[in-house]
Amino acid sequence: MKKNILLLVDLQNDFLPGGALAVPQGNEVIPIANLLMENSNSFFSEIIATQDWHPQNHKSFATNHFGKNIGEFVKLNEVEQMLWPNHCIQNSNGASFAANLNVQKIMRVFQKGQNSEVDSYSGFFDNDHKTSTGLGEYLKSISATDIYIMGLATEYCVKFTAIDSINLNFTTYLIIDGCRGINIQKNDISNAISEMKMKNIHICNSSNIL
Repeated sequence: MKKNILLLVDLQNDFLPGGALAVPQGNEVIPIANLLMENSNSFFSEIIATQDWHPQNHKSFATNHFGKNIGEFVKLNEVEQMLWPNHCIQNSNGASFAANLNVQKIMRVFQKGQNSEVDSYSGFFDNDHKTSTGLGEYLKSISATDIYIMGLATEYCVKFTAIDSINLNFTTYLIIDGCRGINIQKNDISNAISEMKMKNIHICNSSNIL
């Protein structure tokens, strides 16, 4: 029996316009998330959100590496890591969910990126895949079958979450109109979508669900 889950990835202030790590047009996905939460109760068994939740001394922040700049790369636990501006610091306004997101509909939140030594793009694991956030275990415990993913940013946290989802044997869907990306290189978003398709992640629109 199918059990559909809506997974909202990192719909937080710091990823919205004006935030510390703003995703262009990131604010446009919030109404889509609200529509899905409010109008598809019969479709989704649960609504879950991930939340980037970094300590101030997180080593993905360029400010924590002397002489390094945003966009440069370092090795963290043998994993190549891009350096970012300080963002989504625990208990800050930037780490809070978007003000117009209907958080009352969210049933469970899984926080990620709490270990200062390693980043966590995926909602399931740290980037070195040594530590689980507990999301995968929880989804298996409730017999979830199909995971519908949307959020920010397409080619980073959304992509890594979707790939881990399919690797954990969940049927995985990307709600494409509910995602926005950064596109540091001009083809980053399209390449990420192609990579997800190659891994048998299904691409859909919110209109296919509503």
